[in-house]
Amino acid sequence: MPSQLAALETMNVPALAEKYRELYGEPTRSRNRAYLKKRLAWRIEANFQGDLSQGAIARIQQLGDQLPERWQMRLGQPASEPAAAGDAATKLDAALSTATTEPRDPRVPPVGTVVRRVFDGKTHEVTVCVEGFEYEGRKYKTLSAIANQIAGSRWNGFLFFGLKKRGDAASEESAA
Repeated sequence: MPSQLAALETMNVPALAEKYRELYGEPTRSRNRAYLKKRLAWRIEANFQGDLSQGAIARIQQLGDQLPERWQMRLGQPASEPAAAGDAATKLDAALSTATTEPRDPRVPPVGTVVRRVFDGKTHEVTVCVEGFEYEGRKYKTLSAIANQIAGSRWNGFLFFGLKKRGDAASEESAA
């Protein structure tokens, strides 16, 4: 195990992504080197030392519907239905894997929200979907793609739809 962990330090992003695919059985959407190293180190240690303890599994079940709703959705259970005992660890691992390979931007409103913007005298409505956004019956991956479609020039989608004000990034960086 120590040699595998040490090898992570010398890997570039494509090599880390390939190792991620090997260990998790699915591709990663992240290209953040530090993040990938952290996730891979956790998986290597979990494979070596064993997965979640029985205490952790019991705690997950005890939390039941107190888990964040997005985790419950990823665990494949309705918000009010607790997970079954035998598959809690497997489902949580899948949920964490999904949650980290597909991080949701905190600036994006909840699924189903309709974001509106008046531009050139016309109201444009965008629906937030589980995977991306819908505008005029078409799916888009980003708000920026929709903003570019509407305005005909490059725009930051969060700024265009008023989900982020200019200067928010600077104030977030100084607060961190």
